[in-house]
Amino acid sequence: MRGVQIFSGTSHPLLAETICERLGTQPARADLGKFSNGETSVNIGVSVRNQDVYIVQSGSSKINDSVMELLIMISACKGGSAKSITAVMPYFPYSRQSKKKSHRGAITARMLANLLSIAGVDHVITLDLHASQMQGFFGKPVDNLFAEPFIARWIRMNVPGWREAVVVSKNAGGTKRVTSLADTLKLNFGIVTTDRRRPKVPLGMTDSTVFFDSIEEESTPVAKDKDQDPFTLHLQSGTSECSQSGDSRGEPNTNMESLVAANYLRPETPSGARRPSELEAAHEYTDVRVREVITGRLVQGHLVDDDYPSTGPTSHPASGETTPGQSASRDEPDTVPDSMVNSLISNTSSLPGDHALGGSFDAAESSDEEGSSGKHVEEEKTITLVGDVRDRTVFLVDDMIDKSKSWTAAAETVVKKGGAKKVYCIATHGLFTEESLEQMEACESIDHIVVTNSFPVPPQVVKRSKKLIVIDISSLLAESIRRHHYGERLVAFRIWVQDDC
Repeated sequence: MRGVQIFSGTSHPLLAETICERLGTQPARADLGKFSNGETSVNIGVSVRNQDVYIVQSGSSKINDSVMELLIMISACKGGSAKSITAVMPYFPYSRQSKKKSHRGAITARMLANLLSIAGVDHVITLDLHASQMQGFFGKPVDNLFAEPFIARWIRMNVPGWREAVVVSKNAGGTKRVTSLADTLKLNFGIVTTDRRRPKVPLGMTDSTVFFDSIEEESTPVAKDKDQDPFTLHLQSGTSECSQSGDSRGEPNTNMESLVAANYLRPETPSGARRPSELEAAHEYTDVRVREVITGRLVQGHLVDDDYPSTGPTSHPASGETTPGQSASRDEPDTVPDSMVNSLISNTSSLPGDHALGGSFDAAESSDEEGSSGKHVEEEKTITLVGDVRDRTVFLVDDMIDKSKSWTAAAETVVKKGGAKKVYCIATHGLFTEESLEQMEACESIDHIVVTNSFPVPPQVVKRSKKLIVIDISSLLAESIRRHHYGERLVAFRIWVQDDC
């Protein structure tokens, strides 16, 4: 192609060379290095005046160095009077930080988009963004390509009996990605979810709901006394009801610590609007679909038997402290100060695990982000499998493999609880941090690990691994560059990818 210069950063030179080979060219010369004090050094070795420049720079294990190197290369080409500059970023760095997870959190992905625009980028080509709405962070055009057709083609060509398989999402946030692949392959799909937010239920109570009663609400199903304080905080459950008045000086009748842990208040739902499962919990289910819902216990990221001893902390009968494996005494109710009740109403932002401004659960950390460092890790969780996977092959699908905990937990659940015969862990970006690949290799429930080469995986690691399979997506990026250079439609490009795969 004439009038084109393709540069390669240091993050993934092998991918850049493969792209250039498919386009019939060679990577343009650029001297990349570091000064003695650690600063990044960039020297463009060819003329880029009035040229269309493409810089291939994905994420890498040294993510901050890769980002800084890309910004300096864009600025150098901009200063060299390049006609246009396109950043080809198969894995977009900081893509998981695309929303606030706390009141003082940073939207780092938007900041990186602003840095690219300020450096002088004119176009961005990326692959399977963690959140598709990130395209709105840019003031420049963004082409978000999809690796799904290549993954679907690999499944058709390499998985025996794939027509009887089931596509399963390992978390609730990946359902759109899973249903899209299931529609492409005409397969059934399921979901594995981990319960992270459900508060511990007080002793003798089930399915607690917190709500406030108003003076005008005379039609509520809960009987009210005429002399009752209108600002009484009630706790209604399936087996008992108790209240705590704001100006009461007596001992409370319920454990308010569980209410503080709930971290949200929801109004009372009229009995006519509730689902039958909430009103008839004691009756036997008649819907056959309930048989496809399987629950299990996770202790420190691994599936355990139902009779495994509990590791959760409970109240100590003498000192009030908590020790693992001990049960709380029913005879001694916990005392709750008025400040705790007030903090439940007016100061929920100080509680751990708070949500974003406006109280949206969308800002909470999803299971695919598997814990930032410094956060408390729960020892025991509940994992739920929805879908029939017995004696079938399961495709666990997500956009990236970072840590291994959620993958191994989902694989153990579909095999040990669901009865699946084979598990494929499939993702677009294989980050494999903190020895996660070795841990997934050691998991007996995982048979194969399938990723693309959007993120650099050392060749020696690929050769040493017995389960890892890498799909080449260089043809996808090369065709995107060619069509962008000649001004061809990407809609037709997507149809070409579907037909070719």
